[in-house]
Parts: sequence; C-alpha cells; structure tokens
Amino acid sequence: MYHSPVLLGESVEALAIQGGGVYVDVTFGGGGHSRKILEVMRGGKLIAFDQDADALENKIEDERLELVNQNFKYLKNYLKLYNILEINGLLADLGVSSHQFDEPARGFSFRENADLDMRMDATSGISAKEVVNGYSQEELKRIFKEYGEVRNAGYLASVIVNKRSEKEIQKTHDLIEVIACCANRKTEVKYFAQVFQAIRIEVNKELDVLKDLLNQCVDVIATTGRLVVISYHSLEDRLVKNFMKSGNFEGVLSKDLYGNVLRPFDPLYSKVIVPSDDELVRNKRARSAKLRVAVKR
Repeated sequence: MYHSPVLLGESVEALAIQGGGVYVDVTFGGGGHSRKILEVMRGGKLIAFDQDADALENKIEDERLELVNQNFKYLKNYLKLYNILEINGLLADLGVSSHQFDEPARGFSFRENADLDMRMDATSGISAKEVVNGYSQEELKRIFKEYGEVRNAGYLASVIVNKRSEKEIQKTHDLIEVIACCANRKTEVKYFAQVFQAIRIEVNKELDVLKDLLNQCVDVIATTGRLVVISYHSLEDRLVKNFMKSGNFEGVLSKDLYGNVLRPFDPLYSKVIVPSDDELVRNKRARSAKLRVAVKR
C-alpha cells in the first residue's frame, strides 16, 4: 500500500461535506482521503494537490476530481485557474507518506542507506546532502535546534562541519556514522529521528509552506466552511493550534470592545483528536497524529 490514510473517518466527517460543494485535499498521496471524500460527495468538485510525481500513479478516475502535481502553496493560483472563488472545506494530512519513508532512494529514513535527498518534489529545490555539506555551522545549529528540538544542537553542528571537511557526507548511513557520537545509546533512535526531521523540514520548507497555506485558507474557505488539519509533530501542531485559536502563529488573542475574540476561524473541538487504539494497532505510524478542525466565520 502506498500510504494508509490516518484518521480517515474522523477527518472526512469533520469536513461536513455538503452536496454540490467544492473541497480540497492538499495532500493526495495514495488517494485514501480523496477517495473517501468522493464517496461521501454528491456532485460537487474535489481539487487535490501533491508535489510528489509518484502520487500521480494513484489518480482516481472520477470526473469530479482534479489532481494537481504541485505544492499546495499554489492553492489560490490553481483555484483561480479552475474559476473557483470559494471552497467549502480543506483537508491537509501533513508530513511524509509511508511510500516516501519506505522508498530507500528518497533518503527520508535513516534505517536505509541511500543518497541524502529528502525532497518531496524530487525535481526541484535543495537536497539534504546540500544542507548537510553546504550550510554553515550556525545555520545547522539553528535548524537542529528549531526544527528537531535537538538538545545538543551546537555540538552536533560542529561535529558535522568537522567531519565533512575531511570527506563529503553523501549517504544516510554516512550521516548516521558521523552523528552517532552525539547520541545517547539508549535514545539514539529518537535522536536520529529528530536530526532527520530537522533536515527534512529545512529541505522542504515545511513550516513556511504550512503558514502560507493557512493564511490562504482565510481567503478561499467560505463562511461555515471547514479547515481540517492532521499534523505529526509539535512544531506543525503548534502552528495549526495557534492559527485556529487566534488567527496568528504566535497564539496572541485580539478582542473587540465587547471582549469577542477576533479571528477568521473558530476551533470546532475543545480537545485535539487522536487515533483510536484500534487504529494504532493497524497503523503504528499514526501514533503521533493530531487532528484539529476549525469553522470559517
């Protein structure tokens, strides 16, 4: 299977799909969420995005679907192309698909030895190898601290810079060999995951693209429309939570003269939705997933 969709029933139900509505799935992947949306829809239109060319092989033959092979940061551009002024709901299942993790050549996993790449769009942008071998020590420290929340980010960056001066770090296992001395043996798997996450976020500019998407949602989602986001790490979830709560990424509330909170969306649930125990048994990669839903004012 290309990718097992996480929180499938909960996320599609949260869209509150109406007959004849227009919906967007900005992370098509294996098509699991899109397929479920199409099953629920009666007429209407679904626009799906995925920048990974591999995802195009999963296209669903349905005249209601338009599959766009682009990053979702181009959301507004493509809605204009299809003469769509407003949408009734948007679903974003963030992070890396199972296919991308399981495909060794993509370089997302430290468990397989492959070129350091990590690009979700393999045709553009900088690769992980360019980040590891080209960024300054201060830049590396920044991304490890901010995006990986690595405890010894400064030391880690200095080790990489010293080692790469002797020999270019080309493969995923080359990087693991270099940074092994920075990790505690008892928690090294978690440490490696944090390092790879930080590099991947930098390569794909994931947090910047997410902010861009959320800001665009203010303009394109119609009143009473739904914003549904599944995130997989605290950095993403914090941005989504703050945006839904306050309309900004810092979580700072603004109020009118009567004490009403000024924000474009209202969070729908007081608590974050997480996978059930049954789903975790079926799909261990769902364990860190968090679903948040908001309604456009």
